[in-house]
Amino acid sequence: MLGIPNLLDVISNLPLAVVGVLGLRFVGRRKGAFTGSWERAAFATMFAGVGLTALGSTYYHLAPDNATLFWDRVPMTIVFMSLFAIVIGDRIGWDAGRRLLLPLLAAGIASVVYWRWTGDLKFYGLVQYFPMLAILLMVLLLPRTYTGTAWLGGAVCWYALAKIFEMLDAQIFALGQVVSGHTLKHLAAGAATWWLLRMMKVRRQTQAGMPVPHGHP
Repeated sequence: MLGIPNLLDVISNLPLAVVGVLGLRFVGRRKGAFTGSWERAAFATMFAGVGLTALGSTYYHLAPDNATLFWDRVPMTIVFMSLFAIVIGDRIGWDAGRRLLLPLLAAGIASVVYWRWTGDLKFYGLVQYFPMLAILLMVLLLPRTYTGTAWLGGAVCWYALAKIFEMLDAQIFALGQVVSGHTLKHLAAGAATWWLLRMMKVRRQTQAGMPVPHGHP
């Protein structure tokens, strides 16, 4: 369309780019919104990953092959693992989140390198799905240190919808031969990251930073 390959898959990355910029802007301006420098760095890394995902996905869809797909997948792992460390810090302990941030990021990037080297997606699949499952379990079972859990839950739901759109890619495209499930996946992923942005902006630390038992307002 308009002489641009895979146009809708390209321009549907715009929400991710916008959220990435807005997230980094907030992190840069609101230092007091975070528990320590490590958490601020984790949020900055996550929203940088969101912005880079928009760039990497655009690069891939303009010229799809395994070489460009590498640059699409690497920033996605940065988003997954940064969020995983943030929730670990909130639900398990600040020290655990701080200590695990860099190892988790390294594992995420390594999973894409391993796929590119071997063609095996199992490690990458683990990096993509395990953090989401673990985050869901932590939210349901462990006490929280911040308010705003509903926004995190919403983000997980939007991400799940994005994966459904991805699985139904061809079937959705067959309905009208214009919009594919993959395009809708990008839009749902953008919505998921917007909910993460809202979580970061509206959350408040509970009284004296003490965990609040699950189920309490």
